[in-house]
Amino acid sequence: MELQPEIYLLGASGHGKVIIEIMERMGQVPAGIFDDDPSRRELLGYAVSGRFDPAKISRAATLIIAIGNNHIRKKIAGRMTLPFTTVVHPSACVSSRATIGPGTAVMAGSTVNSEVMIGAHCIINTNASVDHDCVIDDYVHISPNVALAGNVTVAEGAHIGIGACVIQGVTIGRWATIGAGAAVIRDVPDYAVVVGNPARIIKYNSEI
Repeated sequence: MELQPEIYLLGASGHGKVIIEIMERMGQVPAGIFDDDPSRRELLGYAVSGRFDPAKISRAATLIIAIGNNHIRKKIAGRMTLPFTTVVHPSACVSSRATIGPGTAVMAGSTVNSEVMIGAHCIINTNASVDHDCVIDDYVHISPNVALAGNVTVAEGAHIGIGACVIQGVTIGRWATIGAGAAVIRDVPDYAVVVGNPARIIKYNSEI
């Protein structure tokens, strides 16, 4: 397996642990880890270097934002000038015809099928299934055990909760939230929060 350039992590919490273990399975280790919280000194035995300082890294380095919150990933990505990399767990089944944007992490056991388009800084979490021709926009989080049928569109920043399922052809709006275990059978508006089977709107998220 061809190694990527040095990878630095931004974020030293639980999501960072998963990213580190994906990297280890890829045959790499983080070149460094940064976190704004001064109480975080190490993560899985790797030193945490405090706030991000571009002077501490090589010009050939790449970054990945190891933070689960979609809003925070977008905020951090917008102020970085270094390139981002993608990490894919070796046990993930990713079609050669799928495309995955920079900064995205694909976790263990996930399936990404033919001609899926995944944007930047997304999370395709453990055992998620993304079927053919889905379009996943930037900063989306597809939680563990989510099932997206074919031709589903998930717009920027949406969060699909653990174990939810979405039937074919549905569109999930920008920054919408799909509750855990929800069954989505119709389009979801921007910023809507939906729960239940079938999923229904219970409120709206605030715009960012």
